[in-house]
Amino acid sequence: MAASGEDWDGLPGAKLGITLARRMGQVIRMEGNMNRRISFLLVALAVAGIFTVRGAFSQVTMQPTRKVIKLAGGPVQAPFSDGILSGNTLYLAGRIGVDPKTGKVPEKIEDEIKLLLDGEKEVLAQAGMTMDDLVYVQIACTDLSLFQKFNPIYASYFSTKDYPAREFIGAGSLLIGGHFELQAIAVKK
Repeated sequence: MAASGEDWDGLPGAKLGITLARRMGQVIRMEGNMNRRISFLLVALAVAGIFTVRGAFSQVTMQPTRKVIKLAGGPVQAPFSDGILSGNTLYLAGRIGVDPKTGKVPEKIEDEIKLLLDGEKEVLAQAGMTMDDLVYVQIACTDLSLFQKFNPIYASYFSTKDYPAREFIGAGSLLIGGHFELQAIAVKK
């Protein structure tokens, strides 16, 4: 018998055996490919699961602390706080330059402005902040011609020339006959 493939063809069932061997090789290769695909898929799912679990446990969802700031006494007894500190942001309520001893607005505009800004400094100090921590200031004024009197006194309360964003708006009338009402937002540096 010769070793060529033709000699095998003459044997009974030789073609069937060769065909079966070829088919078995294909099935084994297909199973190998399927096993590799399934293995790859399982590894990918395991890695995704690990990242998902790590991400869920590594994120801290802390709520900012909230502290109410209310100065002692005060001329107006109303349902509001002088400031709310949330995280590192302080929200300051509207404030009028009222003399705490008399409960009235002083006659001199300059004194009213100083009382107003001193009150703001006191609220900021209760939160561990200064005027330089202000990021936004809104001033309502009953007489816009007082703008020039307000500015130099206001500027003297800052140690920096990087002033906060500010709005100076006209207002009809304010409580207790005040000429100015200031509200603000501060962020601790």
